[in-house]
Amino acid sequence: MLQLQLPTTGLAGVSQSQSKQCSACTSARSSARALSRHQARRAARTGRGQLQAVAAAKDKKGKLMWEALREAVDEEMEADPNVCVIGEDVGHYGGSYKVTYDLHKKYGDLRLLDTPICENGFMGMGIGAAMTGLRPIIEGMNMGFLLLAYNQISNNAGMLHYTSGGQYKVPIVIRGPGGVGRQLGAEHSQRLESYFQSIPGVQLVACSTVANSKALLKSAIRSDNPIIFFEHVLLYNVKGETQEGYYQPLEKAELVREGGDVTILCYSRMRYVVMQAVQTLEKQGFDPEVIDLISLKPFDLEAITKSIKKTRKCIIVEECMKTGGIGASLSAVINESLFNELDHEVKWAYGYLFPALQCGAAPIKILMEWTCLCQLCFRAQQAFGAPVLHALQ
Repeated sequence: MLQLQLPTTGLAGVSQSQSKQCSACTSARSSARALSRHQARRAARTGRGQLQAVAAAKDKKGKLMWEALREAVDEEMEADPNVCVIGEDVGHYGGSYKVTYDLHKKYGDLRLLDTPICENGFMGMGIGAAMTGLRPIIEGMNMGFLLLAYNQISNNAGMLHYTSGGQYKVPIVIRGPGGVGRQLGAEHSQRLESYFQSIPGVQLVACSTVANSKALLKSAIRSDNPIIFFEHVLLYNVKGETQEGYYQPLEKAELVREGGDVTILCYSRMRYVVMQAVQTLEKQGFDPEVIDLISLKPFDLEAITKSIKKTRKCIIVEECMKTGGIGASLSAVINESLFNELDHEVKWAYGYLFPALQCGAAPIKILMEWTCLCQLCFRAQQAFGAPVLHALQ
């Protein structure tokens, strides 16, 4: 009988010195990742103190977005014992941006489960919990970290209902802060909608105001679909009112401003950038209609079609990158479905084409905003056929 003699090494086929090098590399990667998380938590703690100061000084008529999101989680956890929250620091710490602040005192440590730094692990656990009847809310400390759980989101959350022949539902909400922030590195300043929009079976929702953040999150928690819920890191301090007991449809866009000259489609924080640009456009005699998409997948084609048939011109504004972004998909759909309704090609103001750099004074962020405003005004004038003016004098 043929006998094989295995090498006497630390690992199969690897020498002792190579084994030590592998261990050293693994240790270095773990240390680097832990340092990244430490920096994120330090930034979150700094923001946390600022949030507390703002909350203490705010008037009684309004609430901040993080408070509205917290109310949504609290109300749904109280109404349904199957709702739970899973993630890093969601329990005793109260979440990176206070969305689950003090809820562990009311619901206990099992319903607000603090996890190790292992996104693929707790994402898989949440999906399994959803399959067995729970309604987990998975919080990512930052949306960029959820790339580590992309396999679970794609191959499990999005597909299990279909691959099981409808035997399983995955009622899970995956939420967290994203977008270009202040004093955050490139890894923490990303728009990841374009990464997730191609996953079959996953729904994408982006909130933008205090009112719709609460109403949309409550609807998302009650939905039987896996939903990725995008919150912008710079909108947690936005102040506004909420409507008690209201559940906003997840697939419907919001008409922000009615107009007749051009349709401007935007979402998330770009809603505020667009409304700044609209003030300039109004002074120049334009009457734009502004629509907040809300639902990034699927698009509310009914609202979009109605508006474009009225204005016959369209501008898309987004913070996401141009290549493969939400705007790319939306532009393709509009050109395919509404080509004969357009008097001009679809114009497009998009975000950065490079990683957002870390800087305390945030010149990159300001530059991006002004670039977006200039692009928007410039392309509006192009769409109207008017001479190109200096839009932001």
